[in-house]
Amino acid sequence: MKGNRSNLNKILLAAVSVLATASVAAADGEVNIYSYRQPDLIKPLLDTFTKETGITTNVLFLDKGLVERIQAEGVNSPADVIMTVDISRLVEAKDGGVTQPVVDNETINKDIPANFRDPAGEWFGLTTRGRVVYASKDRVGQDTITYEELADPKWKGKICIRDGQHSYNIGLFASMIAAHGEEYTEKWLKDFKNNLARKPAGGDRDQAKAILAGECDIALGNTYYVGLMQTNEKEPEQKEWAAAIKILFPNSADRGTHVNISGMALAKNAPNKENALKLMEFLASGEAQKIYGEQVFEYPVMPGAEPSDVVKAWGPIKADTLPLSDIAANRKKASELVDKVGFNEGPES
Repeated sequence: MKGNRSNLNKILLAAVSVLATASVAAADGEVNIYSYRQPDLIKPLLDTFTKETGITTNVLFLDKGLVERIQAEGVNSPADVIMTVDISRLVEAKDGGVTQPVVDNETINKDIPANFRDPAGEWFGLTTRGRVVYASKDRVGQDTITYEELADPKWKGKICIRDGQHSYNIGLFASMIAAHGEEYTEKWLKDFKNNLARKPAGGDRDQAKAILAGECDIALGNTYYVGLMQTNEKEPEQKEWAAAIKILFPNSADRGTHVNISGMALAKNAPNKENALKLMEFLASGEAQKIYGEQVFEYPVMPGAEPSDVVKAWGPIKADTLPLSDIAANRKKASELVDKVGFNEGPES
């Protein structure tokens, strides 16, 4: 009898514990994030947000089809927040009718400059990153370069790059159209393609790996990947990839280096809208901007927020002042030109 009573007490205590846990979860709630951003890049931010608010973050990572998925889910979509990279994807979400305005949010409007916010309030930028040239420390003597120079025959067989249709490259190619026109950019892409060492493949980190292996001398990549490689304790071989390269900021002497943004939007049918707004305010705050700078190695958009010491060590970046809307407007043309010149087929000879 005594044993039965003891077991009953344990069951009752367990039940109380479960109910208490459920009560806390119900009080704090959750927020559902549909993301094009790699989970490891946003985890430090979401962990801090949950620690401070008790709100659970659920992340669905997609590498494509995010807008189409939310459209298909309709009014029953669980998506609260959309996180993505590239201005074109933010515009795509807005044009696809899967976002809603964050009306006159004082925190966001105070912390994020107007040029990094949608005039209608349907998206805002969180960070910027430069699309730079990774260059071999051993085989490349020059310390300056332009995007235009990537078409110079002196680089024949010496350039590596990821898929030409990837949003990071489409953004750059769209900026070239904005700067020089479609005809110039088509010829530039042809000559650039014929300077490639191989067919476009891999991610940005793979290009640094290829430089270390001697497969190419220069490559295009985003700035923050260098910081991630330099500090990667789990895969120390990536430190070797980073040590083999130096960063060249293209066009520093004229219009500046192409930059793009990471950003977010409030989903149209957000079931946890209040928690979603709390997350958006947090990610726009100085605390989150500092985490972005120190742990993700991106450039904060908040005025006065400093990049990390790792980022500062690469040297100053002069960002192209081309409006993000111009990049988005030329994205379709850029994609068409990539296919027209057969960029992903690699060099012709």
